[in-house]
Amino acid sequence: MNIKVNKDVFKQYDIRGIVGENIDKEFAQNLGKAFGSYIQQYNLQQVIVGHDCRESSDELNESLINGLISTGVDVKDIGLATTPMVYYARKLLKIGPAIQITASHNPREYNGFKMCIEENAEVIYGDRILEIYDFMIKGEFLSGTGTIEKVSVKERYIEEITKRVVLQNKNIKVVIDCGNATPSIITAETLEKLGVKVVQLYCDIDSTFPNHHPDPAEAKNMVDLAKKVQEVGADVGFAFDGDGDRIGVVDEKGNMIFGDDYMRIMWKEIIKKYPHSRALVEVKCSQNLWDELEELGAKPEFIRTGSPIIKAAIKEENIPFSGETSGHIYFRDEYYGFDDGLYAAARFLRLMSSENKKVSEMLGAKKYVVSSELNKVVEEKSKFEIVDKAVSYFKSLGNKVIDVDGARVVFDDGWGLVRASNTTPKLTLRFEAKTQEGLERIEKEFDTMFEKIQ
Repeated sequence: MNIKVNKDVFKQYDIRGIVGENIDKEFAQNLGKAFGSYIQQYNLQQVIVGHDCRESSDELNESLINGLISTGVDVKDIGLATTPMVYYARKLLKIGPAIQITASHNPREYNGFKMCIEENAEVIYGDRILEIYDFMIKGEFLSGTGTIEKVSVKERYIEEITKRVVLQNKNIKVVIDCGNATPSIITAETLEKLGVKVVQLYCDIDSTFPNHHPDPAEAKNMVDLAKKVQEVGADVGFAFDGDGDRIGVVDEKGNMIFGDDYMRIMWKEIIKKYPHSRALVEVKCSQNLWDELEELGAKPEFIRTGSPIIKAAIKEENIPFSGETSGHIYFRDEYYGFDDGLYAAARFLRLMSSENKKVSEMLGAKKYVVSSELNKVVEEKSKFEIVDKAVSYFKSLGNKVIDVDGARVVFDDGWGLVRASNTTPKLTLRFEAKTQEGLERIEKEFDTMFEKIQ
């Protein structure tokens, strides 16, 4: 029995599409059948399932579970949960296979699935996801009678964080912006148990995301948080993405701190325990971070952008800490190594409480001016071809091009980056220079490049 499935929803790191167009109840049920059949090749019989707060998630959750149990596997249903709660459930229950129903920060009409299989591995990606696709289209599913058990992990997850992170100074005021998304179920309660004063902003769940998109990597989504921090005289502000695996930070002045600046601050603590550690730096990160790592005695090296890629690398290569500009932060130091926005917030507060400095002072001066992460919409089929042309174009001009992931083009006074998004039909752009004028000049160099390669 062959099943029709839109292959385009099978992305590099997850499955993601528009509900009612290429993701629906039938798709979820067939995915459950395919996943349940696939994992039994490895003698795995249990699956953890969680879902985010999107309007379509309950319906997809029910269909996915029905598909799973029809193959004979047993389901641990943890219900409404952030993605880090699903990752934590895997550690707690000692079960490798898991599926989180989420479209993360994508618009409200989207939904999707993040999948894990082996207990000692992280989210599957790349060719492994395509193997699930192959199982779906063949339709040769196993048949059996699995069970469903509802399991709550919320209280144990909160306890895990609050036991691991203890603040010396609890006289800290924090504003949290959950973007009306899934982190609303757990963030305020956890931070209050750490002992800080919490001011809530958009922490009521609303799947229409009425106030702003739950994506802290975009500066426009941080405007209200920055205003609230200044309005109430808070020491710091935290924002979280739709499924809670990313964090955004603003300092006491309302200035946005991207993931690479978060790492600049945190590496100062981490390096004391791991002197001369290797430090993986994704290609979108600022030169400020690279230079700071070298000054601290760490050994920075570039790595491809992508949560599954970096999680796997820090685990396999025994690296204590890493992160991404977008706000994915990975602590193997004192934690499990998966991206968890709430744990990243707790660790940041612990450092604040021991340093007794303002966040702006902890960050210190920057030597470079950096743009936010910019996006250029292109056709899905052409995005990688455009990047290849960009690499060739700048090399022909004599520029050094770091092509570990896209084209990070080095200039005398800065750099510019273009890379293909692995999840959307977009190119990601970022620019940095020693001056604002230099930044604008580099950006124009890329505008010229796009004109000439078309």
